[in-house]
Amino acid sequence: MHDSSPAPWESISDDEIRAILIEVKVIAVVGLSAEPTRPSHYVFEFLQRCGYTMVGVNPGLAGKEILGAPVYARLADIPFQIDMVDIFRNSAAAGGVVDEALGLAPLPKVIWMQLDVYNETAAQKAAALNLKVVMNRCPKIEYRRLM
Repeated sequence: MHDSSPAPWESISDDEIRAILIEVKVIAVVGLSAEPTRPSHYVFEFLQRCGYTMVGVNPGLAGKEILGAPVYARLADIPFQIDMVDIFRNSAAAGGVVDEALGLAPLPKVIWMQLDVYNETAAQKAAALNLKVVMNRCPKIEYRRLM
């Protein structure tokens, strides 16, 4: 049986997205690329210019800096609290990223899956722990549209 009311991430309002963009200060981008032409790189750069503290997660770039920000192999390696996990991985990989995020203490406030990234199971797990979940959206696009 499927209940007909939409999941919170399916019906998220502009006001809720605006509130997320105002509330979060530290964003971890999982799947950050060092290549300036890749969406993860220019979204990272845009959000950094908007005043967010940015941190990258990419095992192949761990220990390096991108745009002056540290890159770690895993979310668990980040030595400070993050407010939002922005997932630039495919939908299948997003589940493992969310599982890792849900193992952090303190928990992030928001799980944000990029355009074309959907993982219903992961979203339900995060929502069950009172995290806000955004799927199939880009924070750069939403920031430009709403802020």
